[in-house]
Amino acid sequence: MQFKNIIGQQATKFQLVNMAQQNRLSHALLFLSKEGSGALQLAIAFAQYIVCEKNSPFEKQKKEQSIDLFAAPTSLFGDAAPTTIIEETVPSIKSDSCGTCAACLKAQQLIHPDIHFTYPVLPKKPGDKPISADYIKVWRAFISTNPYGNVFDWLQYIGAENKQGNITAEECNDINRKISLKSFESTFKILIVWMPEYLTKNGNKLLKLIEEPPPNTLFLLVAENEALILPTILSRTQLISIHLLGNDDIAQALQLNESIPADKALQIATLSQGNYREALQLLQHNEDDWLNVLKEWLNIIALRNVASQLKWIEDMAKQGREKQKQFLKYFTHMLEQAVKLGASGNNSQLTFTMAQADADFAQKLNKLCSIYQHEAIMHELDKASYYIERNANGKILFHALTIKLYHIIKNNSLILIR
Repeated sequence: MQFKNIIGQQATKFQLVNMAQQNRLSHALLFLSKEGSGALQLAIAFAQYIVCEKNSPFEKQKKEQSIDLFAAPTSLFGDAAPTTIIEETVPSIKSDSCGTCAACLKAQQLIHPDIHFTYPVLPKKPGDKPISADYIKVWRAFISTNPYGNVFDWLQYIGAENKQGNITAEECNDINRKISLKSFESTFKILIVWMPEYLTKNGNKLLKLIEEPPPNTLFLLVAENEALILPTILSRTQLISIHLLGNDDIAQALQLNESIPADKALQIATLSQGNYREALQLLQHNEDDWLNVLKEWLNIIALRNVASQLKWIEDMAKQGREKQKQFLKYFTHMLEQAVKLGASGNNSQLTFTMAQADADFAQKLNKLCSIYQHEAIMHELDKASYYIERNANGKILFHALTIKLYHIIKNNSLILIR
């Protein structure tokens, strides 16, 4: 994977390349970001850059040393050997891997012998003590098809269902064994640890290795929640903060990779809130007309049409968890836009960034509810999304949510948010 193929994150790419070129690499880097920001992709691209035979500053240095050691210093007649040959064999330093050398081709397929991976796994049968290497073929397939997938996607990909993944003690022992070996082809041995939050107390087995690694060893930890990482590991790493993606970056990627029209791509990017994985999820439900579904729901709530409410709840309960979450996210987004419009006095520049139908509906929401009611509704929607993720009964959940929204809208009963 090359930096040029990763969405946005130009500042982080520059920071990583600059660290390598100036030889200011810490032996352990922590890539910290929110889901869907591309942290794992950056770590893989950085590892490829480090081992690249043409553009890596470390491989360049190794070639220079090799030339100094083995090149003949003089000609047969005692003249100085021409320097132009040496200059031509030493590549210039560049800001991305070449993508064509043998090392890059192996790194792109995740088969480079000096780039190792650690990630959460689970036993294939009772009594198993799994390590990441047991799942390496599946891991390669997952990364190629779900480059922005999260840990839930990965665990479902390997058939976890409701089981919890883990980075096992056996995995830590295997890491110690692999890192103690010499590199096979490149200057560096690199270990990419995805989701070190799953190390738990097993991570203590790695403390000495991370603190005093063998020469030319690089640890790249890719995490989403700093609070869940063992403090003893956290203190031994250098932080690389990765920001959420910008709406323009996501919209441009959707247009380029998914052939989405510009206006629809921008709408999806705005809803995704900097998360490219979420943007792809929204794209799967692009055909769903959430605006009309929301209008229908609010109308039957306001009119207290019990029969229509029951039918709407039945239909929504059949949609499945992902679609239910997308609908609630869309409703929350519309409330946020309504608040922004109200605060800006219906600023035309703000409405320009929204689809016209959405902008019109956001203005109607401001007529229906005050900002305090918007806040109360968003609070209830957040709680509902939380319960959906934990397999709440859809029919009961949306029935309760319908009743709560009625009281917030009609009675201004803000006691519901206490």
